[in-house]
Amino acid sequence: MSTIRHLTSKIAQQIDEELMGASGTQFSLDQLMELAGLACAQTLAAVYKTDKHPRVLVCCGPGNQGGDGLVAARHLRMFGYKPSVYMPKPGSKDIYKRLQHQCTANDIPILNVQPDPITTLRSALDETDVVLDAIFGFSFQPPIRAPFDRVLRLIKESKKPVVSVDIPSGWDVEGGNTHDDTEGGGKVGLEPDVLISLTAPKEGVRLFKGRHFLGGRFVPAAFAERFQLNLPPYPGFDQIVELPSAGQKL
Repeated sequence: MSTIRHLTSKIAQQIDEELMGASGTQFSLDQLMELAGLACAQTLAAVYKTDKHPRVLVCCGPGNQGGDGLVAARHLRMFGYKPSVYMPKPGSKDIYKRLQHQCTANDIPILNVQPDPITTLRSALDETDVVLDAIFGFSFQPPIRAPFDRVLRLIKESKKPVVSVDIPSGWDVEGGNTHDDTEGGGKVGLEPDVLISLTAPKEGVRLFKGRHFLGGRFVPAAFAERFQLNLPPYPGFDQIVELPSAGQKL
């Protein structure tokens, strides 16, 4: 089988638009978020079992990436985990508010970030077993503004296991973890233990060395062929498939 295609930001955006477009598969944003969030929850559950990692801190940004995180939190609750949701700046769109309400309806705590989101995060990290990073997506552009710069720094300092959605927060979608942290030192991006790429991996994660999964079983075969995605087969009825680590071949 040919090597799986890694996407640039431009191609990733084009694929999303065609998946939802009138001339494409006509998926709604709600559908894609539901499928993405389910894949994210399944990935975390595959690596971090409920007996040793029951408490999950789902960190959500204000965009679609955060929406995926809110869906994942709901599924993790159904899987028997104890998720809580941390949103430094909640999204303002109606879909985001509905997803947040669905979390509340499923008894998932939405952490109060007032008056200081960093104090809230510090306390939450002390009481969590694994972090689901759904803060920034493939449209991320530096610089990282407050409070997100301190959020990423604190997650890294906590040394908690991290599962990142689509691309680790703070990474350049094509260049990887290249942006310097001028205050904390080193690179600004997270260094997750696990990555769940959505639809297809992005260019910037070619050298990712942790466990790498793919979620995107909703992509029609003809669509994948047209974009030459070279996707691997998904096993059984799973929504995810594990990819080789950096340096390995498919």
